[in-house]
Amino acid sequence: MRLAREVLTSADHGGLPFAVVDKQAATLTIFRADGQLVGTTPVLLGRAAGDQAMPGVGARTQSGQLRLRDQVTTAGRFDSQPGHNLAGEAVVWIDYDTALAIHRLRPGASHQDRALRLATPDPRQRRVSAGCVVVPVAFYEAVVAPVLGRSRGVIYVMTEDGKRPSVPQRAGHS
Repeated sequence: MRLAREVLTSADHGGLPFAVVDKQAATLTIFRADGQLVGTTPVLLGRAAGDQAMPGVGARTQSGQLRLRDQVTTAGRFDSQPGHNLAGEAVVWIDYDTALAIHRLRPGASHQDRALRLATPDPRQRRVSAGCVVVPVAFYEAVVAPVLGRSRGVIYVMTEDGKRPSVPQRAGHS
């Protein structure tokens, strides 16, 4: 993966584990700090197309008043941290202020439909979340929790048009 090579070459990840969210493919790929690939999985992403969070989306998320245009998986480079949501569920916060996180597929009324969508090969069918990056439970437990769920990391979320977030080049590299 080209972005992973750029991250390692530039040392932009600061020696931390990192992940890449490819919105076009609707996948999450996780790497150890040394660049070793740990795993890749299909993910559910924000229902609405877009690369920027709407002002006030974090507060609307917490109050259950999201609008369709709020349901965006924001693109960019983020310093992640493990934590918990309001229900006490372990999550990896991508951007706490906008309530953007990586979390497990949750039980509930939409569970079966979302599980089917995670299994589909069509990434367009995986655009159903409120903006978070939703992963299969087994992947969260086997990969996300041990790599990103115990300490800080860096998350790179690619744009809707497949562009990579900018990763600075170190002097002497091109």
